Amino acid sequence: MTRLLPAGRHERERGAWLTIRLALPLSAAMIAACDGPGPVEPPGPAGAASTTVSASGSTASHDAELAIAWLRLSFDLTRAEGLFPPVAARAYAYLGVALWEALAPGVPGGRSLAGQLNGLADLPVPGHAVHWPTVANAALASVMHTFYTSRASTRVIRQLEQTFQERYRREIPGALFGRSLAHAQRVATAVRQWSRADGYHRLNDCPYTPPSGPGMWVPTPPGFDAPIQPCWGELRPLVLSDPAQCAPQPHPAYSEDPGSAFYLEAIEVYETVNNLTDEQRTIALYWADLAGETATPAGHSLSITAQVLEQLDASLDVAAEAFARVGIGESDAFISCWATKYHYNLLRPVTYLNDLVDPDWESVLETPPFPAYTSGHSNDVGAASTILTAMFGDDFAFTDHTNDDLGFAPRSFGSFFEAANESALSRLYGGIHYRSDIERGVAQGACVGRAVNALVFRAPVLAASTTPGGTLRPAASSR
Repeated sequence: MTRLLPAGRHERERGAWLTIRLALPLSAAMIAACDGPGPVEPPGPAGAASTTVSASGSTASHDAELAIAWLRLSFDLTRAEGLFPPVAARAYAYLGVALWEALAPGVPGGRSLAGQLNGLADLPVPGHAVHWPTVANAALASVMHTFYTSRASTRVIRQLEQTFQERYRREIPGALFGRSLAHAQRVATAVRQWSRADGYHRLNDCPYTPPSGPGMWVPTPPGFDAPIQPCWGELRPLVLSDPAQCAPQPHPAYSEDPGSAFYLEAIEVYETVNNLTDEQRTIALYWADLAGETATPAGHSLSITAQVLEQLDASLDVAAEAFARVGIGESDAFISCWATKYHYNLLRPVTYLNDLVDPDWESVLETPPFPAYTSGHSNDVGAASTILTAMFGDDFAFTDHTNDDLGFAPRSFGSFFEAANESALSRLYGGIHYRSDIERGVAQGACVGRAVNALVFRAPVLAASTTPGGTLRPAASSR
């Protein structure tokens, strides 16, 4: 197999992985308090977004426990509500932006993303001292109610919010607590209003009649379901100027000629599945990230992000930046990918192979109900690995425990790109994507990741270090 992205070289290390189950009480680790409040310097007048705001290191004095707890709750709610991957990625993105915007005035050198993300206008900043963990807790709870709406989800969101609130209420003066809640609600309201203008309510599962003809997508076994989210590529991206900004070149021309590039790619899928090693089958199943059973591919990449933050003992501000960057990248990667899918409407391998090669052939993974080109998994990991590498380094070794609770052994990697390679190729092993879907999908996602890396989260003069490409690297990332 050709290498899709550069591989790492360092010794592999084991990262921590904690999970939250809806059916169980919230764990003690999940509700652990952040460090007590540090000194807060009033950041300036409300509405001063997109400007540098100093805060005496206040957010950096708190650990990432609260942010990780909320993110992992979103994983459980995504699974419980059966959110489809692009829909889940959208939720993760807005939660990440809400967390960053709630805390940005308290981040040394912190910059709002207003004016950098499409349609995001100036957000409120506090005129007086606030307690940043209280702000983050209330803002995340408020925004999360927008994306997870079942009765069970509402109950668990309130439980986690109240757990942190009760702890903070005992630690800080009442007036400070009240100001913090008020600021959080102003930020959450602004983010919710911004999210409502991205076209989701108009485009979600829009009516669609697939085009017909040679090489065109048709419903696949076993369910022969209608295509999912055909208009998702029309949603407003967060950072891309247009979903086509990272569009790939066309796939190999459809052909039934045994000597054609397209036929050879289809035969590669056929022969790969028919001759899978045990390890390749494990890889296919490990990265399946099925809706309703997992937090989806976007949740898997964010789970890795959370484990990295724990491995580094990262501060709250670094966690907020990492979750925002990865969430934005994944959401835009799915928008770009879905625009490509429904532009080309390419048939899946199972259709081609059953019609022309072997009517009894079956893929390892159930083929999802939408066109093949390009691969959503590949877009996701292309974006996430590009972002995480810019933040934490080319050879950051980690062990992924995301699927421990599903009975899989942890998997170790020498870099984010190495993990992305494996995730992307899992779709070939699973028999649901051609090689061009995968390789061009990774490149498409990496393009999105580079656009995210160009966002300015911190004033350059205050940044601890930069990557060779000039992307800001948070001070705590070198811990």
